[in-house]
Amino acid sequence: MTPDPLPPPPHAFPPGMAPLATPGQRFAARLLDTLVLGAIWTVALTATGALQYTMDHPGEQHMGKVFLALIITMAVYFGYEGAMLARSGQTLGKKALRIRVAMLSDGDVPAGQGWVRAAVYVLPGMLVPLLVGTVFWLVNSASLLWDKPFQRCLHDKAARTVVVSALH
Repeated sequence: MTPDPLPPPPHAFPPGMAPLATPGQRFAARLLDTLVLGAIWTVALTATGALQYTMDHPGEQHMGKVFLALIITMAVYFGYEGAMLARSGQTLGKKALRIRVAMLSDGDVPAGQGWVRAAVYVLPGMLVPLLVGTVFWLVNSASLLWDKPFQRCLHDKAARTVVVSALH
């Protein structure tokens, strides 16, 4: 009778898991996705009339219109990020950098957990006027630098995901 094999160590990747994406790849992918966010923000500001108000009243902002544009922007960006991650594990930025989000347990596309990851990343942005969202985004994004061994941000931990190379 042979002894039972030892379970994998708790910090081991599943067999066949692609290598981790580098922090530089993740940063560049997020920069590209920020261009998507900026486009959504511009459309939302235009749609709510917040830009027109600024042109008619130089040096002033209609905070109600700006806040509505913020809510619209974050809701649309949440839909973009959640749908892309749930479907393929890749946003446009991640596709360009050839990285993807994978389930830590088995390397699969995150499916429903892509929506969890998107919610934890995007929705605190609605608190930007209070600076809470900005501080959260900074801490969340920087947390991959000290998370060992998987280099996960808080939104990765919440969804039990990891970002890996898509070339594997």
